[in-house]
Amino acid sequence: MDPKLTFLNHGSFGSLPRVVRQAQEAWRVRIESNPIEWIGRRNIESLVAVKKPLARFVGCQPNDLGFVTNATEGVNAVLRSLRFESGDELLTCDHVYNAVRQAMKFRAQETGARVVEVPIALPVRDQDHAMNCILNAITPRTRLIVIDHITSPTALRFDVQKIIDAVKGTRAHVLVDGAHAPGAIQLSLDTLGAHFYAANLHKWTMAPRGSAFVWVAPQFQKDVHPCVISHEFANGFTAEFDWQGTRDLSAWNSIDAALEWFDELGAERVLGHNHQLATWAHQLLCAELSFEPLSPMDGSMLSCMASVRLPAFLQHKFQTPEAMQEHLLDVERIEVPIFPWNQQWLLRVSAAIHNAPAHYERLVEALRKCLA
Repeated sequence: MDPKLTFLNHGSFGSLPRVVRQAQEAWRVRIESNPIEWIGRRNIESLVAVKKPLARFVGCQPNDLGFVTNATEGVNAVLRSLRFESGDELLTCDHVYNAVRQAMKFRAQETGARVVEVPIALPVRDQDHAMNCILNAITPRTRLIVIDHITSPTALRFDVQKIIDAVKGTRAHVLVDGAHAPGAIQLSLDTLGAHFYAANLHKWTMAPRGSAFVWVAPQFQKDVHPCVISHEFANGFTAEFDWQGTRDLSAWNSIDAALEWFDELGAERVLGHNHQLATWAHQLLCAELSFEPLSPMDGSMLSCMASVRLPAFLQHKFQTPEAMQEHLLDVERIEVPIFPWNQQWLLRVSAAIHNAPAHYERLVEALRKCLA
C-alpha cells in the first residue's frame, strides 16, 4: 500500500496481501499456459477443491455454495430466481445497501410485488430495538426479507438470527446480505437457518476481487439459478454455478490461498484485533469530536467498522459527500468514505490488520481542521 496514504476504507474493496496476489498470478500463468485444460477440462475439479476449505470457513456443505463475483450478484441471483406475485411484499430496512435496494425495486416492478423499507432510526439502542423494527413490519403478504448481517453505510452488526427464527413456519423467506461478514465475524451457515446468504470474500477475508459466493438451503436449490444462464441450465444448482460461461477463474481459485493466510494469522486474533480497534476508534471519534454515538459504545453492535454522524455544518461547507472525501484525500492523504444517508452524512472507518491507532488519531486531527 502507498506508505503516504492513511487507508481507513478497507470495507469497500479490501486490500490484497502479497501472498494472495502471488497465488492469483500463479493461477493466471497456469491457465494461460494451457487454457483448454484449466478452463475447459479441469475447471470443475479446481473449484471443487476450493469449495472444501471455504465450506469449513463459513460452516456449511461444499455443494451448497455457488461462486459469484460479488455479493450483489448473489443477491440478484436469488431475487431473479424467486417467483413473486402482485401484492407480495419484499421487506428490508433503510440501512440496506443501495445496489440491493435497486435490485429489489427492479424485481418488484417486474412482478407487481411491493418493496417495504422500514426505518431504523439512529442512534440504535440495542439489537432488540433494531430487529423489532423489522419484526413489527412483517405481514401475511411478506414473501422475502432482505437483511444485512453487517450494514454498509451505518456499519451495524444485526442479529439476523432473530429474524430467521421469527419467520419459521411462515411463507416468508430470509435472504441475508453478508457482504461484510466472512472474515469479520464467525459464520456457521448450516446452523444459522437462513434460506439464502450472499457474501463477499474480497473484503475481510482478503481474497481477490471477484471472489464471492451465494449459499442456498438445499430445499431451494432447484429454484435458484445464476444471473448468467449457460450450458448447465436445469442440471442442478452446483453444475449451473460451476459453469457460467468463459471468465477469469483465477480469483475463485485463489480463495484457498487467502484462507490459508487467514488461518496462519489466527482467525480469533484477526477478528479480535479488528473488532477492538473499531470499537476504540468509535469511542475516540465520539470523545474527541463530541460526535453522538450511533450504536452502543461497548461495540456490541459493531464488527470491524464504525460510522459516526457528521455535523450538518459540514454539508454546507463541502456541499457534497464526495467533495469532503476528496478533500480529506487530497489535503490530508486520508482515504475514508462519507455516505449520504437519510439527509445526513455518515463517516465510516474500517479496522483491518494493517491499521493502527495512529491512523484514527490522524483522522481526528484532520476532522478538527474541517470543523474549525
